[in-house]
Amino acid sequence: MRTALSEAAAAGAAGDVPIGAVITTADGTLLAVGRNEREHAHDPTAHAEIVALRAAAAVTGQWNLTGTSLYVTVEPCAMCAGALVQARVRTLVYGCREPKSGAAGSLWDLLTDPRIHHRVEVIGGVLADEAATLMREFFAARRR
Repeated sequence: MRTALSEAAAAGAAGDVPIGAVITTADGTLLAVGRNEREHAHDPTAHAEIVALRAAAAVTGQWNLTGTSLYVTVEPCAMCAGALVQARVRTLVYGCREPKSGAAGSLWDLLTDPRIHHRVEVIGGVLADEAATLMREFFAARRR
C-alpha cells in the first residue's frame, strides 16, 4: 500500500486526483503499478486501477489475472470494480472509503455480489488516514 500511496502522490503532483494502485502476484511480487492519468491522458477510463490492470496484462501477456491482488488508495468506482471482476483479481485491498462512488461496499458492493460470476475478496481501511489526507489536501488546494 505504501507504493500505491507514492503513486497517488505522483498523480496529485501531476494534476490528477491522487489515487495510486499496485498489483501483486500470489506470492506478493510487484507486478504492475498505476496512478490516475485522466487529465494527463485525456482519457475518462485512465483510473489508477485500470492503468495498473492494463500494465499487469501487458507484463503477463494475458487478461486473466487470477491469483493477483490489487492495492489501491481509494475504494474503486463501479467501472474499476467491474474491471477487477473481469480480470479475475483475487483480492482488493483499499485505503479510504469513497461514499460518493465507491463500489466495494460504500455505495454499491459489486465485488461480493453473489449474482456476479467472480467474487473478489475485499479488505478496506488499510492506511486509510494517509490516503484520505492526500485526497483532502488535493481538493483543498484546488478550491483555493
